[in-house]
Amino acid sequence: MDAAAWDEHYSRTELVWGAPPNDTVVEQVFGLERRAPGISEIRPELPRVLDLGCGEGRNALWLATHGWQVDAVDYSQAGIDKGRTVASRLSRSVRGRIRWLWSDVTRLDSAHLVGPYELIVMSFLHLPAPARRALLLRSVDILAPEGTLLVIGNDTLNLTEGYGGEQDPELLFTPQDLIDDLAAARAHITIRVADRVHRPTEARDAIDALIVVTRSAPEPETTAPALGAAENSSSTEQLDI
Repeated sequence: MDAAAWDEHYSRTELVWGAPPNDTVVEQVFGLERRAPGISEIRPELPRVLDLGCGEGRNALWLATHGWQVDAVDYSQAGIDKGRTVASRLSRSVRGRIRWLWSDVTRLDSAHLVGPYELIVMSFLHLPAPARRALLLRSVDILAPEGTLLVIGNDTLNLTEGYGGEQDPELLFTPQDLIDDLAAARAHITIRVADRVHRPTEARDAIDALIVVTRSAPEPETTAPALGAAENSSSTEQLDI
């Protein structure tokens, strides 16, 4: 759907997806060690997270209440407005941790979202395969070293064996699709999780695809000994002999 269609969708009820965050997002985020970019850099006061396709903000709001500084991005103004409304009921400190951004997630640079982020979340953001691949690779680029990219959405199997969710097969994906999308970045990431997740619904389970990857830390710099020092060391060894 385009932005206008999502605006209409979000305008129908108070909260389309409900207030609680996605269970898998919660499970994966609770296990993260919050690290600053680079071993020698100063730890940020709050770890930074980019919520791509935040919708009404259910994950963004949860992340903010758990100590993350959140950039929440969506191209539905209605979704952003509902997120702000919910946030207005929370404490000032929590509200101050969320920056709501009305923007197209496929154009992050135009929104000045250049990182680095300790965490990037793509929760049920369904794009055509070329756009999805480009966004995943760009997300790796703006991750902090040792930062985490978490992607979850309706699996292709959900159409035939699951329940609800995205119905356009061209927008669905499997864990292997996500691995393939990230092939160009494999030298810079470690894949921590790539699996299918069964999510209970009011009918039968929905089937989601999940991948969690970590960006590699830079290799520590090694300084070669000066030529003179090497010669002195060699001379000393000869004298000892």
